[in-house]
Amino acid sequence: MLNFLKKKISKIRIFKLLPIVLAIAIMIAFVGNSNLVRANDEISLQPYITRFLDRVTEFQLDNGMKFIVIENHDAPVVSFVTYADVGGVDEPDGQTGVAHFLEHLAFKGTKSIGTKDYKQEKVYMDQLDRLFAQIKAAKIAGDEAKLAQLTAEFSNIESQAGSLVKQNEYGQIVDTAGGVGLNAVTTSDYTSYFYSFPSNKLELWMSLESERFLNPVFREFYKEKQVILEERRMRTDNSPIGKTIEEFLDTAFTSHPYKRPTIGYNEDIRNLTRQNVRDFFVTYYTPNNLTVAIAGDVDPQEVQELAEVYFGRFEERTAPPEVTKTEPKQTETKEVIVKLPTQPWYLEGYHVAGLNDPDYPVYNLLTNILSSGRTSRLYQSLVEEQQVALSAQGFSGFPGNKHPNLMLFYALTAPGHTVDDVAIALREQIELLKTEPVTTAELARIKTQFKASLLRSLESNLEMARILTEYEAKTGDWRNLFNELEAITEVTADDIQRVAQNIFTDENRTIGKLLSVNNKQ
Repeated sequence: MLNFLKKKISKIRIFKLLPIVLAIAIMIAFVGNSNLVRANDEISLQPYITRFLDRVTEFQLDNGMKFIVIENHDAPVVSFVTYADVGGVDEPDGQTGVAHFLEHLAFKGTKSIGTKDYKQEKVYMDQLDRLFAQIKAAKIAGDEAKLAQLTAEFSNIESQAGSLVKQNEYGQIVDTAGGVGLNAVTTSDYTSYFYSFPSNKLELWMSLESERFLNPVFREFYKEKQVILEERRMRTDNSPIGKTIEEFLDTAFTSHPYKRPTIGYNEDIRNLTRQNVRDFFVTYYTPNNLTVAIAGDVDPQEVQELAEVYFGRFEERTAPPEVTKTEPKQTETKEVIVKLPTQPWYLEGYHVAGLNDPDYPVYNLLTNILSSGRTSRLYQSLVEEQQVALSAQGFSGFPGNKHPNLMLFYALTAPGHTVDDVAIALREQIELLKTEPVTTAELARIKTQFKASLLRSLESNLEMARILTEYEAKTGDWRNLFNELEAITEVTADDIQRVAQNIFTDENRTIGKLLSVNNKQ
């Protein structure tokens, strides 16, 4: 199965479906009456929404940093999410991958964590930076003798610097204190850091998290660069579908940075410097660009007092620049063909508006009518009836949803059939949405599936914290969760047909074909 798209779908569905089922999750988490969860849009959710709102506290520090606290005293645990409103779309030209690189380096420690002797280590790191610049110049000049000398010196200094590193000390501190799930993710839209602690470790989290973003040390930079290059090789360069996705996005978008891979282009990654990462950090990791959610067994007053002590140390800075590039309206069908020794895949994308557009809830319902589970139209038609595909899926919000993006459909071609067979079958289902209204029963079923899907996604404090920070950053207020809940329930069959007719046009379509090298098409 396509790991890249599976991961992407998982992340997007957690986010895009959340308004429907949030109130249901609240019922179970805070009221404990699961019998109230049933396929009935007439249920009054307001009492439970009100109960949830009573459990949320929010505050903002003088430097602009936001905190959202969700009380849940069912167990003595607490989950933390630090959401940086910066991702691949914010990277300077020629420095793709820098947001993802910074995420990796954020786990390397500080001036006091992760080192045996920071003063000497810094001397070595500065030497490595100078040698890297000299090596680059020697390569350009074609001076092989100088290059060999500098490379040997670089290796020697890197070894000495490495001898002063306390490997994974940050993670070891977290593990020793009972922390779990220490991780992070970088997307086109944002970077998120998260893990969970026993509730009596609240102050330890405050100390660790504030230190790594107050005094970061981007140590082992050049070693980590090789790790990231290997990650790119596995995810893209040596992955037929990964390579196809990269070319597909580059074709679908002409101007907007959604066209660029979040992991970065190979050449850009190789040329990145520690100074590039530091400049990016200073620009975008400002207090007013960070949102923290803390969910679990905590006292909101204690959280605020500790936040003032630890994160109040961050100096107020100018808000980072916003993405200003816009994607021009597409005027004709685009197509990209990739031929590799692999199974054939078919991709079809349509430009749609971003998360804050009034029609975004309709996009979510529309894609789920087509591709949500074994009862969906694409599965029933392409996989079971016509048997032209082994799998067929779709979703909106690709590769992100903060800005206008793509509604993407994709299918793995069945043996004995071609990607063109898949394209015809997919187009038939799309046309039906444009010409025939969705039945009341089907629309109700999809809304019920939304509820069940999100309910499964919101089984932990961590997931709730992730969702609240994302909605706060992307919409300006986490309460918009509930506004979208209302919008989803009010979507009609006419809305589905109207949006389908608007977006599913030839001029708005981008096609991607991954063909076997033996395919004669």
